[in-house]
Amino acid sequence: MHRFFYWVILFFLISINLKSQEIKKQKELENRSRILKKEIKKINELLFSNERKKKNAIDEVEDLELKLSFREELIKVNNQQANEIVKRININEKTISNQRNELEMLKKNYSKMIKNSYKSRSLNNRLMFLFSSDNFYQAYKRLEYLKQYSVSRRKVAYKIQEKTILLQELNKTLINQKIKKDELIKENRKAKQSLLNEKNRQKEVIDFLLKKRRNLSVQINLKQKQAKEIDNEIEILIKKAILASKKNKKQSKSVVFDLTPEAKLIAANFKSNKGRLPWPLENGIVTQKFGKQPHSVVKTTMIQSNGVTIATKPNSFVRSVFDGEIMAILVYKGSNPSVLIKHGNYITAYKNLGSVNVKKGDLVKAKQKIGKVFTNQKSGKSTLQFSIFNNTVPQNPKNWIYEM
Repeated sequence: MHRFFYWVILFFLISINLKSQEIKKQKELENRSRILKKEIKKINELLFSNERKKKNAIDEVEDLELKLSFREELIKVNNQQANEIVKRININEKTISNQRNELEMLKKNYSKMIKNSYKSRSLNNRLMFLFSSDNFYQAYKRLEYLKQYSVSRRKVAYKIQEKTILLQELNKTLINQKIKKDELIKENRKAKQSLLNEKNRQKEVIDFLLKKRRNLSVQINLKQKQAKEIDNEIEILIKKAILASKKNKKQSKSVVFDLTPEAKLIAANFKSNKGRLPWPLENGIVTQKFGKQPHSVVKTTMIQSNGVTIATKPNSFVRSVFDGEIMAILVYKGSNPSVLIKHGNYITAYKNLGSVNVKKGDLVKAKQKIGKVFTNQKSGKSTLQFSIFNNTVPQNPKNWIYEM
């Protein structure tokens, strides 16, 4: 008997756990869908809102590639949501069928009870039933039976009512689930059509670029060369700052900051805020990720990024992501200004600024405006290149900035 109850409890706990996992998965998919829709809206606002501006072909392909990746992910998530809803619909339909069968059985039993009750409805019949007993004990048992029969009838009536309400609720849930599933299917059809249009447009631009493959390679290499030169200059500036921090010049070959107690505290605070740092822009979308990656047009060409590129609105303010000191303002030949902020042994770099309103040595607070992003007048595109360094080692900003 104990073993039986053990298995019943175990089955009950497993059922609850599976149900909670199902609800959790459903919420995660809904949340992911909301984020993707928000990101696609942001991409359209920041990268595709001004069609009058003629984009560079490479920029257009990169922007389309970004939107396509989000669009494909949204379609995938919508499919997963629809599949989960179909599973729940099947379970609910089976449950409704079982509940209907149970309800029919209860109604049949109740009907029999009513008929039996009708046959013995008169007081005389009940008294005859009691007085025809052979002894007092049998009379007592018959009286108890009449009481239990009456209670049992009320219980069945209550169960019928309970089952009817449950069936109504299940039917409502089922209708809502089917509506939700139809909405997702409709949404996916529209998303797939948009995806097809965007892929066709991307193919047109790529075909155009591939006809000028030689010119394309030159452009990619030139862009990479400029980025590399600025990264080299930033590394030189960081190494100079490290050297300046050394009390013992014999340790000058070490590429690690010698920190004061105050600088150690700032560095510790910076590190403790990993994953929670604010964005360097109030509104933005990452258009190029950190690290080594294939180029969006020429997949065989690998590009290196020491940070992330963030697209934003024209005239957007650039903000410091944490308390720190302006370490340097770099103006490299043929490029826009970059600002480097020191946070103990951590450095944040803000490249491609249109204007700068801080100077070397200034102390800044988190979210303090340090300048404005540069906007390309031909394409209308406004982008910030943002990097984080631990001493001279580049870090992936995705791991540091909140929800990047």
